[in-house]
Amino acid sequence: MTDPAPHAPFAGRVVAITGGAGDIGLATARHLGRLGATIALVDLDGAKLEAARAQLQADGVPAHAWLCDVTDEAAVEATAAAIADRLGRVRHLFNNAGILGRFHPLLDYPTDDFDAIQAVNVRGAFLVLRAFARHMAAHGGGSIVNMASMAATGGPPNMIAYATSKAAILGMTQTASRDLAPHGIRVNAVSPAYMGPGFMWTRQVELQAAAGSQYFAADPAVVAQQMIGAVPMRRYGRMEEIPGAVAFLLGDDASYITGVNVPIAGGIL
Repeated sequence: MTDPAPHAPFAGRVVAITGGAGDIGLATARHLGRLGATIALVDLDGAKLEAARAQLQADGVPAHAWLCDVTDEAAVEATAAAIADRLGRVRHLFNNAGILGRFHPLLDYPTDDFDAIQAVNVRGAFLVLRAFARHMAAHGGGSIVNMASMAATGGPPNMIAYATSKAAILGMTQTASRDLAPHGIRVNAVSPAYMGPGFMWTRQVELQAAAGSQYFAADPAVVAQQMIGAVPMRRYGRMEEIPGAVAFLLGDDASYITGVNVPIAGGIL
């Protein structure tokens, strides 16, 4: 069983996490669970979702799971309602679900992939944000953290669809923070850069190597070193270095912070 935190600022609070079965979602769920939260995991991959729920419960984290396609408006609304019906007031949301997509130069970028990424990363984030914000507005407020990325501002080559989607998340965060402030709801974002190890790091390195551009080598091992060399701290970030920032922005210590984006990027500006 996970050792309890010396204090439990999220005790008695429900946190919904979309993309909850992925590396970042699971790490954040574990961290918030140690701080006393009850976790509502939401994901599209049923097998990974059940495995994540079981792993959290084995660690002593009260975790529950809901299967949901975030691009399906009716499913998102039903899932938000089901979580509230089962667990009570949802005070916090980590709006984290997203996909990376293919890596191609703009001239060759496939339209179907561009559309698919916007559907999940933008439409899906909007649907989730709106559904849970409606609940929070009716139950005394809350806080939301959207998952953005340094890709939103860094202009990464071969990633036009992903970069576009994450830039949209920054705009969504700023406007939502204005619209929801009168309802006692804070909305912020986090922007990780190169994070690893794991699926996302490996896939990004391999895809950049395969894209064939002047910016990265054709050897994934060399690409990894090129990426790390661009980070002032000269290493990639660990998945465990994201949840603390999310917890801070969701929690009461950030009670006068809304509409901001926090880079988690080892010094990349």
